[in-house]
Amino acid sequence: MKSMDSGAQRGIPVVSAPRKRASAKRVAAVAMLAALEDRRLRREALQNGLQEAVDLLKSRRADLIGDGFIDDYVALNWLEWHGGNLRLTVVGGNVCKQATQA
Repeated sequence: MKSMDSGAQRGIPVVSAPRKRASAKRVAAVAMLAALEDRRLRREALQNGLQEAVDLLKSRRADLIGDGFIDDYVALNWLEWHGGNLRLTVVGGNVCKQATQA
């Protein structure tokens, strides 16, 4: 393909490399990797905040834990609803122990 730059204006043909189009598979793979990275970062944020959430539960201030965090902690089985109250599960206790050992 010829392009009109300073070389072409002087009568020198300039050939540019053909542009590669991203395949649908490649685009999907990149999107999947980005989603995995987002999940990894979210899980790290949840692990880092779990001990604080447990401390808030002990002081009976679960209202200070963000709703999105509560939903995620319950989905990960780190916290559970018990009679209208949140409590730490065995899995959540193990996550807290691992965080303090690291």
